[in-house]
Amino acid sequence: AVQFSNGRLRRSDSMRFTVYRNRDTAHPRKKHRRILVTETERLSYVGNNFGSGVMKCNSLCRYFVGVLDKDSGQMEVYNAEIFNMQPFLSGRKILYLTPAPESQPARLTYAFSFFLLDAKCLQFNSVLISFSLAQMDLCIEAFGTSKQKRALNSRRMNAVGNDILNTAVTKAAANIIDAKGVAALIQDVAQDDVQNISIFLPPCNEDADKPENVYKFEDILSPAEYEALRVPAAMFVNITPEEITKKTEDKSHCSFVLEELKYLPADEKSRDHKARCLWFLDTLIKFSYLKVIKKKYPMGPECPHVISRKLMKNFTSLTYNNGSVQNLISASMKAKITAYVIVLALHINNFQTDLTVLQNDMKLQESRMMDIAKAMRLKVSKAKGLLGLENDQNHKLGTLSLPLPVQKASGNQRKRRKMN
Repeated sequence: AVQFSNGRLRRSDSMRFTVYRNRDTAHPRKKHRRILVTETERLSYVGNNFGSGVMKCNSLCRYFVGVLDKDSGQMEVYNAEIFNMQPFLSGRKILYLTPAPESQPARLTYAFSFFLLDAKCLQFNSVLISFSLAQMDLCIEAFGTSKQKRALNSRRMNAVGNDILNTAVTKAAANIIDAKGVAALIQDVAQDDVQNISIFLPPCNEDADKPENVYKFEDILSPAEYEALRVPAAMFVNITPEEITKKTEDKSHCSFVLEELKYLPADEKSRDHKARCLWFLDTLIKFSYLKVIKKKYPMGPECPHVISRKLMKNFTSLTYNNGSVQNLISASMKAKITAYVIVLALHINNFQTDLTVLQNDMKLQESRMMDIAKAMRLKVSKAKGLLGLENDQNHKLGTLSLPLPVQKASGNQRKRRKMN
């Protein structure tokens, strides 16, 4: 279906139209591009369905053309587009300027696709030409649309602004380095690393009189959450040595939990308390393995709803992807989960725990585990051959004792490249 920009035709029965399509049938956009041409006694007309002058009605509505067979009385319906036909001056060429495909790598030259339509020999071809930056600017000034020209002016202004900003930043950085020194700056960066980790630690009471009050159990599990763990933790309360052996072979739980299940207390109340802590610790570690949370209850139906809400609310970050909100376990959230796992392990093991076992269960690097432990004000010492690891492997023990050690900067600054 066509319409003419400069009026209506008096006689449409004598019009003959020719359609030209893009040769690049593999490209998802270009394969739908069409150019429609026609001639009258006085003028030639050209219309297209791409470029800056394309009619918006084609994207807002769908159009159909019905062809009625008078003999059978049946109508066949075909998809249609509306073309806006514009006068075309004879002997000249129309130039359509579009950006090059995004798949091409960014270089110092810019590529554009030119679609040339000659008035005498109606041919529709695609030509790829490379321009330098200055030539590209001249091309946009001469042939570009108003939108492209505005973008060009904005880019030129931003280039001037960026040069001024870079000069100012470089000068400010040089002044800071001269005034403070490289060694002090490296120390500040290392201290910032510890402070960034500290944001995700459980609440710490530095004035506590006993180790159990430094990181209070109520800050890890509220009374309602603790009560909700009674049902799922019952499987640990009544577990037998045979079941522990089978779970160890199946690796259905983390190493720390499987080892602690061998030493459940005989007292019913203490046994139930340790079983609940172990079940929640095991759930936290399994939860840390996830990347993007796609389910409302990612830990399965056996996980109480109040625990699932706690995991989603406290240990995930919100991110936007393809117009939808997703819950993501980022690196900072994994550090937070690790800190809560360490606190639970301290409460389970009388405030001394094997950090190496937890590090392996959490699939972390030793340096990352040590940074979190030191940020939690633990005293780190060495031990050998604990909890099923190789006897010759050094273990790191974390102890929570009073008075708390003074918080120090991370030791990672020795690994940083020397600044010149």
